[in-house]
Amino acid sequence: MPNLPDVVLWSIPAFVLLTVLEMVGHRVRPDEDAAGYETKDAATSVGMGLGSLAFDALWKIPVVAIYTAAYELTPLRVPFLWWTVPLMLLAQDFLYYWQHRGHHVVRILWACHVVHHSSRRFNLTTALRQPWTGVTGWPFYLPMIALGVHPAAVAFCYSVNLVYQFWIHTERIGKLPRPFEYVLNTPSHHRVHHASQGGYLDRNFGGILIVWDRMFGSWAGETDRPVYGLTKNIETYNPLRVATHEYAAIARDVRAARTWHERAGRLFRGPGWQPAPATGGTTPSAGGTTPVAGTTTAPEAAA
Repeated sequence: MPNLPDVVLWSIPAFVLLTVLEMVGHRVRPDEDAAGYETKDAATSVGMGLGSLAFDALWKIPVVAIYTAAYELTPLRVPFLWWTVPLMLLAQDFLYYWQHRGHHVVRILWACHVVHHSSRRFNLTTALRQPWTGVTGWPFYLPMIALGVHPAAVAFCYSVNLVYQFWIHTERIGKLPRPFEYVLNTPSHHRVHHASQGGYLDRNFGGILIVWDRMFGSWAGETDRPVYGLTKNIETYNPLRVATHEYAAIARDVRAARTWHERAGRLFRGPGWQPAPATGGTTPSAGGTTPVAGTTTAPEAAA
């Protein structure tokens, strides 16, 4: 297995340069229809990104141990060659689609991912607003390990996917020519994904490719101007609260639950899920739970 570069680390100078250029662009040529930048919001996004780097280093220890054990147990081996790398990237992108979709329709997973949707702005700093509990994603990539892909190769593919998604967090780029829009995840597609209005919820989960959304019925094109954030926004710039607010809401709901069925629903059903009201009674208190961007209160739009 060759020594693979840290794609995210090597991309940091480009992240900084592109962000500065976008900020300058907003000042030199402001767009009245764009959400633009807000100092506290951008600072929170950057702080969340720096925090995620530290926490990911800790989560990496158990995940690498599990991946290594699984890799040693499988008799299969996929060599890291020029023609296998595109296949690995394709497989990882397919599994990323299901990871991303799962993190929108299972509440305990959404508690991690909601961090990324908590900004009411949409710019390149939003791409840096990453969760501190990213350990929830590792099970989705076990099929690659089981098929003989080296854990380092899985990490490399994931990093490539993450770096690709940086540039699509912008309002400065409109729709691209139709062939690109049909195949690739673009800023237009991702603006829909970050929007909070009903027709856009639970749409466009793709990482690099948008074809998975077209195949599995979760694609939506950009028509109305997106309204970013959550359906009930959190009024805080405190990184700790941004990172943990949905876990706190889950804890309140579980404590208030009346049955084990309801407790399980609060954890594993959609974020907007409510138990059926008791016959002749009233619906139990939601305990502070509210629908959030990327989720629905009825059957999930993308499920």
